[in-house]
Amino acid sequence: MAKYIFITGGVVSSLGKGITAASIGRLLINRGLSIRMLKMDPYLNVDPGTMSPYQHGEVYVTDDGSETDLDLGHYERFTGQPTSRKSNFTAGRIYWDVLKRERHGDYLGHTIQMIPHITDAIIASIRAVDDPDVDVVVAEIGGTVGDIEGLTFLEAIRQIGLEEGRENVMYVHMTYVPYIKAAGEVKTKPSQQSAAKLREIGIIPDALICRSEVPLAEDVRRKLSLFCNVPYEAVIEELDVEHTIYEVPLVLCEQGLDEIIMVHFRLVKPPPKLQPWRDMVESIKHPRGKVRIGVVGKYSELQDAYKSLYEAMSHGGIAHRVDVEIVKIAAEDIESGRADGELNDVAGILIPGGFGTRGVEGKIKAIQFARENNIPFLGICLGLQCAVIEFARHVCDLENAHSTEIDGKTKHPVVCLMEEQETVVDLGATMRLGAWPCRLKKDTKALAAYGSEMISERHRHRYEVNNGYREQLEAKGLVLSGLSPDGNLVEMVELPDHPWFVAAQFHPELKSQPLDPHPLFREFIGAAARQGGVI
Repeated sequence: MAKYIFITGGVVSSLGKGITAASIGRLLINRGLSIRMLKMDPYLNVDPGTMSPYQHGEVYVTDDGSETDLDLGHYERFTGQPTSRKSNFTAGRIYWDVLKRERHGDYLGHTIQMIPHITDAIIASIRAVDDPDVDVVVAEIGGTVGDIEGLTFLEAIRQIGLEEGRENVMYVHMTYVPYIKAAGEVKTKPSQQSAAKLREIGIIPDALICRSEVPLAEDVRRKLSLFCNVPYEAVIEELDVEHTIYEVPLVLCEQGLDEIIMVHFRLVKPPPKLQPWRDMVESIKHPRGKVRIGVVGKYSELQDAYKSLYEAMSHGGIAHRVDVEIVKIAAEDIESGRADGELNDVAGILIPGGFGTRGVEGKIKAIQFARENNIPFLGICLGLQCAVIEFARHVCDLENAHSTEIDGKTKHPVVCLMEEQETVVDLGATMRLGAWPCRLKKDTKALAAYGSEMISERHRHRYEVNNGYREQLEAKGLVLSGLSPDGNLVEMVELPDHPWFVAAQFHPELKSQPLDPHPLFREFIGAAARQGGVI
């Protein structure tokens, strides 16, 4: 039976609970424990699949086709373990499931209430990740203590503590300790109030992780210990790291958080073997050069909209020990001509995925620039579709070629809706999602990068390359380097006589890790570094 670590947040949102939870997972793995990661989101959307990137950031897709919270990306990158549908659930999904069961008559006419029916459903979803081989479940609750929508989740984890016994359940509370610059003082009152809110619910934190802009003096930590009812040694300081988020596990380990967890659970394990992780962090801190990559996107101003993509590029840099400087370029600025000069100042160009018409012509223009000027290029999802459109227009002379998503009346629909998508009405969880196999063509850059003819990658799309135009595209030199095993879907394209011009219909960034950079990002950053004279 697994032990449980529940991570809650207080005072403000966006504290970095996901990175902290992932870091704890990394430390436990390196101490020889088997873990599972879990994210619970109290909002009422069934999943993040239909949420705007402005509201939520990226949608992270798992192998089993679930559209999940972006924190699952942190979990996979830090721990190296795949997540699944079980690894993320929302209040919306809980209510949806309970109400469907009520309509079906499963409750035998009983009155459906928040307690016990909703809390029981939450507890069942938490226990669903408790497989026989799991030692510890690390579960993060989204939002902030005091939020109305999170109360049932807190009640559920309180009940698990009662059922399992405190020696099998640990509560870690993450809080913000503000520094008032004008007064020159650190204030502990918000953290005291947050911990008091938890105690009102019946949860007493076993450890307090404190985000702060300045180091916490001993008297501040003792005050937090006293008023938050947490042992002094379990008051953990978490300042912003200087170079990379991958330093966080090392910071927590230096303060003995993993040992505190071992003592709480009465587990005896050797110290964590962190040397490969330390070496990776050192390579980030001490690069041998810098490479500038232009990301031409629709959401260039949003860091979280392309979270996994930015991380995957940094992983590509780790593989070559180079620092990747990301130049965010709004696709609309390319369209209007306001950003033409920025394309001249990068060593590589990346076009990310996305939906809708805004900025598409700017992406196509950027791809044309990369193709004609031998700038290393990587296209992802919509980036592949835009690459096909650009090639069709300017190499195959198919005037105004386009995607039917953008122009339903185009004379040359080189990208079109997938056949199985034509009758789809609902938007949530209806795209081509999850891991699908792909067969790579011999003598291609794709095969050279992967080193394997058969690969599996995660997808999230409705449109595909129109098979009716494949012959024309290939005749002019576009190599369809990756196809579905039945040969019906184009998964990758590339140009052979170009330093690096590769595009994928899938999302390779979702499987990249700092200790195991994804092959496409490794090779793309390598090509860009050579272009920039760094390696």
